[in-house]
Amino acid sequence: MTIVATGPSASATAPAASDRGVGPLLRAWRERRRVSQLELALRADSSARHISFIETGRSRPSEEMVLRLAEHLDVPVRERNSLLLAAGYAPHYPETPLDDPALDALRDGLERLIQAYEPYPALVVDAGYTVVTANRGVAMLLEGVPEDLLAPAPNAMRLTLHPEGLAPRIRNLREWRGHLLAQMERQIALQRSDQLRALYEEVAAYPVPEDAPYDEPAEEVAYFALPLRIEHDGRILSFVSSISTFNTPMDVTVAELAIETLLPADPATAKYLHTLAG
Repeated sequence: MTIVATGPSASATAPAASDRGVGPLLRAWRERRRVSQLELALRADSSARHISFIETGRSRPSEEMVLRLAEHLDVPVRERNSLLLAAGYAPHYPETPLDDPALDALRDGLERLIQAYEPYPALVVDAGYTVVTANRGVAMLLEGVPEDLLAPAPNAMRLTLHPEGLAPRIRNLREWRGHLLAQMERQIALQRSDQLRALYEEVAAYPVPEDAPYDEPAEEVAYFALPLRIEHDGRILSFVSSISTFNTPMDVTVAELAIETLLPADPATAKYLHTLAG
């Protein structure tokens, strides 16, 4: 698979922040992070009184203060722009399409990274779980998946949980499905996204057979994380998932990219993948 251009993010349909005002939005983020006004004031070199005045609308924060509070509350980059808009300022972080020449170095780096990870599977997704690019290890796992699910800009959650996707091949489907849905729930809590909520409701509604396959490993393995156990060509492969994001991103598009790598969870899986790769 090659890198596809990014379209509107799943977060792009969030309600306009200006409809609520910056004070209530900041208070909501502070409460979500379980930080008191005094603690936030100490972190941001301010006073609890000033934080209170901002939250109640009695004081309009400067652009610098909005960014400082957002940083100390670990607000996602897209939502930092929303806070600025709500306070009457222009967005601070650009949102550059992934196919823009300005991101040539990023695209090349992502391709080299996931190709170097072969024969193990690796892919890059955006905030709405649209697959931006993937390596041949992922293509191997997707062999036999219907073309309509693999159409341009496929969705990783849909590919994994759809009854015609990978779900019938996952030998611990109930566990893995629960893990993915919980992951989406955490993301929805941070992003006011109608598209992401709709995706969650769609994949959560996919039927799970009463007799969903579950096979115990042939040999006892001390897994260090919940494994994805999936069938391929008559073999059960075991992987553990790792997700990486960019440190201190300065662009909304880059901030919302995630690199997921599947590491073999046992020696047999690693050996099989290297054998396939020749």
